Amino acid sequence: MPLPLRLLRFPAAYTSLAIVALSLSGCSTGQFVARGAAPLIDNGVVAMNRETDLELARASIPANLKMIESLLLADPGNVTYRVQAAMGFYGYALGFVEADHPGRATDLYRRAFDHARDALDRAGMTEAVLTGDAATFNETLAKLDVRAVPALFWTASSWAKLIELHLEDPARLAELPRVEALMRRVLALDETYYHGGAHLFFGVYYGARAPMFGGDFARAARHFDRAAALNQNRMLLVEVYRAQYLLRQMGDRAAFHATLSRVLDAPASSDPDLNLANALAKKQAAALLSQEDDLF
Repeated sequence: MPLPLRLLRFPAAYTSLAIVALSLSGCSTGQFVARGAAPLIDNGVVAMNRETDLELARASIPANLKMIESLLLADPGNVTYRVQAAMGFYGYALGFVEADHPGRATDLYRRAFDHARDALDRAGMTEAVLTGDAATFNETLAKLDVRAVPALFWTASSWAKLIELHLEDPARLAELPRVEALMRRVLALDETYYHGGAHLFFGVYYGARAPMFGGDFARAARHFDRAAALNQNRMLLVEVYRAQYLLRQMGDRAAFHATLSRVLDAPASSDPDLNLANALAKKQAAALLSQEDDLF
C-alpha cells in the first residue's frame, strides 16, 4: 500500500536536484509524468496483442486508446505515443468496426491518420509537403531515414483506408499515388516492419484490381509470399488477404476455399504477439467462407 505523501521525507538536496533535472530537460510536470508512463503503455500494447478473447479485446481497446490520448494532451510531441495511437485506432476500426459500421470506421481511420501524420510531421514531412507539389513531396520523402518508418507505415495504411471507403470520390482516388509512394519508402527502408506489412499492402494493392485497371496478379503473389516469409507464416492475415483480394479477383474458387480453410485449421501461433491478429484473421476467414457462393 503506498505511503501517504505527508509521511514521505526527501533530503533537501535530492529535491533540489529533481527540480534542476526537470528544468534542464525542458519538461513540464505533465510531460515528465507522461513520459514516465511509457513502460506501462508499452506493456499494455503487448498485452493487447497477446489477447485471444475477441470480446475482451473489443471492450478493452477504447479505454487504452483514451489513455494514450490523455498522455498526448500532456506531451503532444511524443512520437512513440502518436504511433501507438495511430496503430490502435487503425486496428480497432479494422478488426471491430468497419464490417458493421463503415461510417464510424471512417472517423476512426481519420483519427489514426491524424496521429500518424503528426508523427510524420515531426520526422520531417509536414502536412503541407505531404499534400503539396510533387517535386517537394518526392524530395522530402527521399530524405527520410529508417527512424520515420513507423510514421510512414501508419500514415499510408490509414490514408489508404480513407480512400478505400470513399472510392466514389475522384479526389480521394487522386491521393492514391502519394500513399503508394509512402509505402514504397517503407519497403526501401525496412521491409520487415510490422511483420512485413508493406508487402501485405502491395499484395492487396496489386491483387484487388483487374489487370486492365492496374492490377498485377503475379506481382501481388510475390508480395504476399514475401510477407509470409518475413513473418515465417505466423501471421494468418496474409493468407486471408491473399484469398480475399487475389484469389477472388482471379476467380480461383478452389484455392480461395482451401486457403481460408487452412487459416481456420491453423494451430495457435508460436508468436504470442500475433494472438489477437490471428484471432481476427480466423473470424474474417469464417465470414468469407460463409459468403463463398455470393463471391463466386
